[in-house]
Amino acid sequence: MNIIAAVDKNWAIGCRNQLLVRIPNDQKMFRQTTTGKVVVLGRKTLETFPQGLPLPNRTNIILSKNSGYKVKDAIVVHSVEELLEEVKKYDSEDVYIIGGESIYRQMLPYCDTAHITKIDHAYEADSYFPNLEEDADWEVTAESEEQTYFDIAYEFVEYRRSSIDFSG
Repeated sequence: MNIIAAVDKNWAIGCRNQLLVRIPNDQKMFRQTTTGKVVVLGRKTLETFPQGLPLPNRTNIILSKNSGYKVKDAIVVHSVEELLEEVKKYDSEDVYIIGGESIYRQMLPYCDTAHITKIDHAYEADSYFPNLEEDADWEVTAESEEQTYFDIAYEFVEYRRSSIDFSG
């Protein structure tokens, strides 16, 4: 499975249920990478989308502890175990974990590739992605040239898990 996120220099991903910054090229890369694929997200992340609707042209799987939670045009699961069972229906290369913080933390152990947009700026934040630079299991396998959006420098970095153990 894949995990995809945009992080600042402190691995922050959001503040008050909003992205830290919107970079059109990052959003384009996200769309191109996930369109036609399966995206896994939490309820709070879904609620930040336009009209709180699932992303179009993707299979949306929402992880929510609320057993009564339902979303039109999305699959809702209520535990990591149920989620792992659901994603077995798809090629794991086509599954992308897209947030937020608690979903990233719960699902990172099951992922082998991380697509990270690293933004060279520190923002005010209250949610974070696990710092892969400090995790010996992850290594950088690809990096883009540094790019800029106005005065914001960023790059796309791919990490791969050097060893993965699903025996859990």
